[in-house]
Amino acid sequence: MARKQKFDFFGAMEHLADDALKSSNLLNEIIKDFDTDKLSEQSKIINKIETDGDDDVKEIMHELYIAFITPIDREDIVQLVDKLDNIIDGINGLTYEFHYLDLKEMRPGTDEFMDLIVEAVEAVQYSVREFSHFKNSKSLAKNVDQANHIESLGDNLYTEQLSILFREKDIDPIDVIRWQKVYGGFERVLDACEDCADVITGLVIKNS
Repeated sequence: MARKQKFDFFGAMEHLADDALKSSNLLNEIIKDFDTDKLSEQSKIINKIETDGDDDVKEIMHELYIAFITPIDREDIVQLVDKLDNIIDGINGLTYEFHYLDLKEMRPGTDEFMDLIVEAVEAVQYSVREFSHFKNSKSLAKNVDQANHIESLGDNLYTEQLSILFREKDIDPIDVIRWQKVYGGFERVLDACEDCADVITGLVIKNS
């Protein structure tokens, strides 16, 4: 009987990171050409990525349970997988917010948030790809630092946009509530990217 091929844990984590980047690019398309008539179908694509990601996480957890040897400690894989899953969940959650908050158009500044999110997820995706050979990587630390730097820029943008929102005259109070939630969703995705970068930093130190 053929022997089962050894499960590629690093490859599985890279696949989750790729899906996170794919989701961020799709969300970018939604926001930069916002059309309520297209939103439902566009959201389904991101939701499918998130659902498939949940299945991938379950597979990784099963393989961790039955594996005799893993490339790094089991709890470290669980931690990194969880942080990657949080990024995808956060992006998917934003599309649901667009629906239930009944948004009709994007406010000025949303493009800037989305640019930061795509850049942060790109930095995370590259960092995860480099992680399997971190001892020889010349760019891993740079990309981890980039994700952290972008999160700081996101904090500044969040504060700036909230300030504009609350100072805007003649705005519907419901719109204030709507956009406060949306801006919070953007910030959660950026926080998730920073969390993932911080985990990678810790794992590099631990395994060096």
